Amino acid sequence: MKRFLLILSIVLLIILAGLTYFRVYYTKSFSPEEEVAFDNGSLKINIVYNRPSKKGRVIFGDEALVPYGKVWRTGANEATVFETNKPLAFGDKTLPAGKYSLWTIPNEQSWTVIFNSETGQWGVGFNAEANRKAENDVLSVDAPSVSIEKEFEQFTISIDKSGDDLELTFIWDKTLVAVPFSAQ
Repeated sequence: MKRFLLILSIVLLIILAGLTYFRVYYTKSFSPEEEVAFDNGSLKINIVYNRPSKKGRVIFGDEALVPYGKVWRTGANEATVFETNKPLAFGDKTLPAGKYSLWTIPNEQSWTVIFNSETGQWGVGFNAEANRKAENDVLSVDAPSVSIEKEFEQFTISIDKSGDDLELTFIWDKTLVAVPFSAQ
């Protein structure tokens, strides 16, 4: 019996190591991890996400890789992580300083951007739906989606500063979404 349990333990360990390798290294070879570090005086924002590529696919739409009206993990692999050391104002809503998972609901004319207090989860569950618990949403904000001429092969998140104004920007394919915000 001890020998059977030992062999079973070794087999389970090998399976677990293989799944870990697949999840952490293999999948990231297709959608590499990126870190956006924004530093503006006392304000520090850090975003960690994975950058999927278009690869000739239809990205946004009803029958696309990222369907309209459904929660998206906003990247690939793990849920995108957004961290700020200062409270941020998105219009009349305030995001407290802290660490959040960042989700979006893309639509043709606008996107809903959602900050959720749960972090560290894989972006989708076994049912292929977003692995987000809505009861942990801290803030959501709508922003217009615009079509642009230039096509972006790889999904990109950035923080842009113009004067005193800040924007959280998402670009992929021919879609650009800019979410204005300010530090408090």
